Amino acid sequence: MRNLVSSAAVAVCALLVTSPAAAQSAPSPDDRTGVAAGDVLVRLRAIMVAPNERSGSVLPAFTGEKASVDNSFMPEVDATYMATNHLGFELIASTTKHHADGRTGTTGSIGRLASTWVLPPTLTAQYHFAPTSHVRPYVGAGLNYTIFWTEKASDGLVKAVGQTNVHMSDSFGWAAQAGIDVDITRKVFVNVDVKYIDIDTKVRLRTTAIGTQQVSLHLDPLVVGVGLGIRL
Repeated sequence: MRNLVSSAAVAVCALLVTSPAAAQSAPSPDDRTGVAAGDVLVRLRAIMVAPNERSGSVLPAFTGEKASVDNSFMPEVDATYMATNHLGFELIASTTKHHADGRTGTTGSIGRLASTWVLPPTLTAQYHFAPTSHVRPYVGAGLNYTIFWTEKASDGLVKAVGQTNVHMSDSFGWAAQAGIDVDITRKVFVNVDVKYIDIDTKVRLRTTAIGTQQVSLHLDPLVVGVGLGIRL
């Protein structure tokens, strides 16, 4: 019995001595690298939205005359929730302003036809290939709903055809992305991200001089972003 008590005492002493060291060596969430289930990643990016537009004719008055849409630059905020070590869900929020211009014929001579703000909230599911690494590539796919707001006819269009009301229909489509996060510190990282977003709209121009004109636009932009992120 004496030997058993002595052995137990030695074991307790050893446990008391080693426990603080073990607790000190166990990594805390702030000490580990990479991402894990339950993390929230918040990013601030500078983005370029570059439409790959395909335009129908401006109908019925200007058959064969099509429109083009310019690029836009803007800040963007997004957040990713890591459901597992590899699977995350990202929601982006940004709005950009774009202009539609005539390319040929009468509308081409007018030049700028209209402007609009575009709000394209997009939700993607991401697969992160190396969640515990300092360099973490990922791919994603998801859905997009695009809202067009504050549509406005240009001064040139109003001068040519009188007071004009512009309306652009909202769009529902798919999205795909690829990107990479590169750690600067344990919590802060650099991000590069590219998205392709399926966006289609119908533009309606209600004019004073030539009635209602319509044009179908497939915008389908590439959204290229570079910025910083933080792991919460």
